Amino acid sequence: MTFRQDIHSSGIPVLCFPCEARRRGVCGALDPDNLVGLAKTCSRRRIESGMELTGEAQNVDSYSNVLSGVVKLSKSLSDGRQQIVGLQFAPDFLGRPFKVESSINAEAATAVTLCSFPRAAVERMMKASREFEHRLLKQTLNELDEAREWMVTLGRKTAPEKVATFLLMMARNIDSSLDAASGSASFDLPLTRVEMSDFLGITNETVSRQLTRLRADGVIRIENARHVTVDSISRLEKRCGGGRERP
Repeated sequence: MTFRQDIHSSGIPVLCFPCEARRRGVCGALDPDNLVGLAKTCSRRRIESGMELTGEAQNVDSYSNVLSGVVKLSKSLSDGRQQIVGLQFAPDFLGRPFKVESSINAEAATAVTLCSFPRAAVERMMKASREFEHRLLKQTLNELDEAREWMVTLGRKTAPEKVATFLLMMARNIDSSLDAASGSASFDLPLTRVEMSDFLGITNETVSRQLTRLRADGVIRIENARHVTVDSISRLEKRCGGGRERP
């Protein structure tokens, strides 16, 4: 393991130094010694869009930090129908500690980079570091809050508000260069129109109509059917209706 030795990062593995999970994710709770110990067990991998990361009812043998890209979470019914139940972005933690089998399907919605750790290593670290355990609990509770907010979106917001809320979520989580001063963002949609309709509980045609309306009103610009530019986040926020969105 290589180290960067300087006043700001003494003892921090070079692999971890630029990592968002160390700054904003669960690894940020670890002191240098524990970070080195966990880093010795990690492996980084890039997964192409559409590849399965874990399947429902599969044995859980590892957990991962999402370093880049978007992960699509879904649940399946016995007849094969699926429902998208969530999206994960960098630096989210992918996996459910202390569970023997996965209860969801996880798929790379875009090309994804993961930093993965053996299940045993993560669970040992939770016992060794109270701060690490606390950070994992906090992220879990944040996800619960987000799920409740999304229930409000699905149950009470209109179709235009749902599409605007989805775009705001993408702008805040995909575009790492989001300009707080100018309030602009640019990103590629991680889901197809059909997947968006599934996630939002509206028809594919309604998704397309609402995107067209937002573009006609100058709220967004769309290039090549997938690349979205939001020149004014505040204008997009006004289209979302009431409630708080994921920061």
